[in-house]
Amino acid sequence: MSSLAKITLSGQVVKNPEKRYTENNLAISSFVMDFGFDGQEKLIRVYAIGKLADRIADTLKKGQDVIVDGRLQTIVKNESGADKKYNEINAQGIEIIEKSPDVYRSEQGNSSSSKEEAGEINNEDLIGEDEIPF
Repeated sequence: MSSLAKITLSGQVVKNPEKRYTENNLAISSFVMDFGFDGQEKLIRVYAIGKLADRIADTLKKGQDVIVDGRLQTIVKNESGADKKYNEINAQGIEIIEKSPDVYRSEQGNSSSSKEEAGEINNEDLIGEDEIPF
């Protein structure tokens, strides 16, 4: 049994993506993301399928800040007679947040600017017609 809910989370990649292929040669990439705040670590597994999986494996690296848009899935596994639940995200889009040189200077005390530039990865192939909001 699993449930689905739309979700957008921001956080930091804590492990480089792993890429594998299905029997039909479809790419699947997954990584772990920390979305905690105030010093609390909260980890969640994120995975993508198809072209988005290829792009994630080629561009995403440990330590990068990202925004993930997708479906939250609660997976229930029955192990030894006891149900084990965990959450994961089926990514529909990933935005990589890159800090501009001004941000690096402000972190060192040389500037007060805090602009961010974003690079975006989208997976239009995974979005079904029933999910388009118009």
